[in-house]
Formats: sequence, C-alpha cells, structure tokens
Amino acid sequence: MGSQGNITHVIFDLDGLILNTEILYDVAIQKILDRFDKSYTYDLKMKVMGMKYHKSMELIQKELDIPITAEELVTESMSNLKELFMKCDTMPGAEKLIRHLKKHGIPMCIATGSSSKDFELKTHSHKDMISLMEFTVRSDDPEVKHGKPDPDIFLLAKSRFKTPPASSANCLVLEDAPNGVKAALAADMKCVMVPDPRLENIPPAHVVLKSLEDFSPESFGLPPF
Repeated sequence: MGSQGNITHVIFDLDGLILNTEILYDVAIQKILDRFDKSYTYDLKMKVMGMKYHKSMELIQKELDIPITAEELVTESMSNLKELFMKCDTMPGAEKLIRHLKKHGIPMCIATGSSSKDFELKTHSHKDMISLMEFTVRSDDPEVKHGKPDPDIFLLAKSRFKTPPASSANCLVLEDAPNGVKAALAADMKCVMVPDPRLENIPPAHVVLKSLEDFSPESFGLPPF
C-alpha cells in the first residue's frame, strides 16, 4: 500500500464496515420474498447497498415486480430486523482502528444510509465505541437531500467537523458498498473499500482491502498502530 496523501479526518460508513449488519438485511428481506417465490440475489443487493432504505425498497419492489408496495416492504422488513439489530457484532478490525484514531486525536465521524431509528437499534450494544465519534450523519438528516451514490452525505459530514479539513482530499472515507465508494469519489475524497468478497466489479477506490485488519494508517499519513 503506497503513500495515499495527508489524511487529517476520517469518515466511516456503518453497515458492513463497522457493524456486521448486511447479512441481517439479507435474512429479513428474503423472509418476505419467500412468499412470492422471489430471491434477493447478490446482484440486486449490490444495486441497493448504501442507498437510503426506502429508496432501496422501491428498487427491490420494481426489479422483482412483487405485489406489495415499497412502504409495506419497509415496514415488514424493519419489523423482522429489530431483534436482529440488537445482537449485531462488529466487523474485524473496526473497533481497533476507531480506538487507535481516537487515541491519536484524529477527528472521526459516521456517515450512514441508516435512519436515526435504525441507527439507535444497531448501535445499542456498541455505544461506548460509537461515542468515540465526533458526530454521526444519518439518512434522515434534513440536510441530506440525496443518498449515496450522490456525495451529499460526505460533503455534509466534512462541513460539520469542529475543525474542518483543509480540503476534501484530506478526508478518508471507509466504505464497503459500491454506492458509498462512488459517493466518496464524487466528493473528491480518498476512499478505502472493504467489499463483500463476492463482489466482482470493484469500483475504483484508492485502496481495496479484504478486512480493516489489513489497514495501514501510515499509508494515509495517519499515526501507525
């Protein structure tokens, strides 16, 4: 991993990057689709990953042409997810990296496609770790006009740091989803992607890793472990 510039601020995605929630969405959505003999395929998942949740349900409903509305999909899937969210684990290397950056005074935040309600459920068992963030930006924030892959959420996050970065190029986004990577690049930020190992078409992130355990902070001008 060569030098990737001077990073001063770090922006984390949540689902599939800090918390192992993506598999929970698979289970909750497939449970609904089973009634209609439809499958939540990997290709479809990659299309919706990182989007605002209601927007993703609209796309699933349209792609699979199932006889329920996007609103009904949201309601039923969230009912299935509530209990699952309370038990979700952290992804390998995530907590170690967050605590390391906090120890060295690196400003961090979370920018997530999750709504505030979902965010609270998912992070219920991880409040100590999440509290190390300067702030979080969620999909239902009134200033997030468009979800990923648009850059709105990352540009808003940049503007909310107490000590703003000199430029977007000094921000590092950590993502697992193609839409998130596209949003980070559209915001002119550096991006590290930790994709699902099944993903075939990897977007042009600056660095692609198998796990956050493989992340080298010094490659981005950050303090080494």
